Amino acid sequence: MHIKDIAAGLLASTILLATPALAASVVDPTGDFLPTYTAGPRLADLDVTGFSVNYNSVLQFFTLGATFAGDINPQTPGLYVFGVNTGTGTARPFAAIGEPNVIFNQAIVIQKDGTGVIGTNVLDPASISIAGNILTARISLSLLPSTGFSPTQYGFNLWPRIGLGNNNQITDFAPENATLSVAAVPEPATWSLMLVGFLGVGLAARQGQRRTVLAAARRV
Repeated sequence: MHIKDIAAGLLASTILLATPALAASVVDPTGDFLPTYTAGPRLADLDVTGFSVNYNSVLQFFTLGATFAGDINPQTPGLYVFGVNTGTGTARPFAAIGEPNVIFNQAIVIQKDGTGVIGTNVLDPASISIAGNILTARISLSLLPSTGFSPTQYGFNLWPRIGLGNNNQITDFAPENATLSVAAVPEPATWSLMLVGFLGVGLAARQGQRRTVLAAARRV
């Protein structure tokens, strides 16, 4: 295949891979219920095994995704709280249970029946999906206005609870003692452009070597 064809193919791949979305995720161990959780049974659907945050900068919405050790059962107690730091996060209510770096100034509360709220704003049920052990929520940026951070800097943490009361009702945190942000994750287009750039350097060097060989052959 001609070198130009290879470069053109890679450039086309770069365009196809280009996306306005950024994403970050964490894996959480199974069965790591907090030792301070003493308010109820250890339900599998309150044990986080994975948490992800995706931000679409063109359509301006977040997609929050979570997986659990068992299927979400609306017939059992429990709910899911996503804490969000949009820039002025000062709430640090979990230091006493070993999670002082879980900081937030907004909270998204989603019930096991697929309903949810952000403060006094009721979420569109169509924006929440529960399928087996997977929970997905699409949250418009307009519902999480910035208080200093750009959207890619927003910090997120998920903590299931068996009820809205004391901290001994919290079963798990994801990520542990931290927040998750997409700010440090390059867009796929960035990686692709870097790849094309590296290839271009390599091809240029190869063509230079070929010219040197041909010139030497002519002199012989």
